[in-house]
Amino acid sequence: MSWIAAAMVALVASALLSCSASESSADDAALVSKVTYGDDPANYGMLHVPAGLGPFPVVVMVHGGGWIQEHDLSYFEPLSQALAAEGVAVWNIEYRRVGGAGGWPVTLADADDATDALTGVVQVAANGRLDLGRVVVAGHSAGGHLAAWIVGRHTLPADAPGGQPTVLAKSAVVMAGVFDPALAVLNGHDKFVRDLIGGPPSEYPARYAVAAPIAHLPIGTKVIAMHGTADTTVDPVQSSSYVQAAQEFGDPAELVLIDGAGHGDFGNVDSDAWREAKRVILNEAWG
Repeated sequence: MSWIAAAMVALVASALLSCSASESSADDAALVSKVTYGDDPANYGMLHVPAGLGPFPVVVMVHGGGWIQEHDLSYFEPLSQALAAEGVAVWNIEYRRVGGAGGWPVTLADADDATDALTGVVQVAANGRLDLGRVVVAGHSAGGHLAAWIVGRHTLPADAPGGQPTVLAKSAVVMAGVFDPALAVLNGHDKFVRDLIGGPPSEYPARYAVAAPIAHLPIGTKVIAMHGTADTTVDPVQSSSYVQAAQEFGDPAELVLIDGAGHGDFGNVDSDAWREAKRVILNEAWG
């Protein structure tokens, strides 16, 4: 009987260890999951978490496309996968856009809510494996504008969209971004800005002040502005002017110009522009 009892104990112990190992492997497994952060169908993001215990640095990816409904986060998924393959977690966010339920101030508020969701539903979905002390925001084009806005929104009044944020990023990497929406409109170079804000700067100066990353300086946070010299969609002066102004305020801003790169190159996972941007983003995430 003692031999049988011992065998039974061994079997139970083995089953418990097996169960524990199974749970552990599930908790530590690589993850790609759609996570909802709000009530609207556009309030979601794609979460990528590498295999392992972590905690992992987090890159918040913000797609571009003129802030309009026709363009969604799908083109940022290959880029997000490329980053996650290097061992960082990625939160590729969607937001309400112009032509859908977005525009002023909803699009900005969604960018804020999606970022702050890292402390709640996103961390839960990641099984607690996100290092929220190492959050980097990266965006392209219109998403570059939102990324720069996210990283500086803590300077806004409490009653403004994005005022009193929960998650503060350590840095932002902005690819071909719009830092000065009023300049884009006045140059006649970006009608999409007027649609986002609701009209021209002369009609809505307060809105432009809230929406313009360049108007929030100093922010005390590192911003790396990357731009292709052959960009004919968003003028490279957007990046150079922001970095000059930020540096004059004492902010640790950097300008990276990529010779010959066009506007769309940053959204192409096979391009030299994206490979350089990926290197910069990973350096910021692990730094």
